[in-house]
Amino acid sequence: MEQLKKRFRLLTSIIEAFIKEPETVNYPFGELDLPETFRGEILFDPDKCIGCGLCVRNCPADALQMNKKSRDEFRLIHYPARCAYCGQCGDNCRHGAISHSSCLVAPIRDPEGYMVVLHERKEETNA
Repeated sequence: MEQLKKRFRLLTSIIEAFIKEPETVNYPFGELDLPETFRGEILFDPDKCIGCGLCVRNCPADALQMNKKSRDEFRLIHYPARCAYCGQCGDNCRHGAISHSSCLVAPIRDPEGYMVVLHERKEETNA
């Protein structure tokens, strides 16, 4: 009797799956509708960055790296292949220099060698 109940539940689930609308999207053949809260591509405003390093320190995936020579001379590097797009960098940036767009990130062909220099500030020489 128990076997019969299990088979009836299975048959019911199969019939429901054929009747219901699909839960997946038809991407890439159809249009992809992403929610506004989707965290995609990283947006960076170099004018707001002061080089404090909070984004680097709090990145759980080590996707950000800062090479700092002095207070005013630094380089901020992003490794998209490592990035989890969690939004931690943007949440910790006190100046609003990093945020996420709602666009999909393009696929990466060479994950080991791909990096993006988000900001490079060199010390100004007064000559």
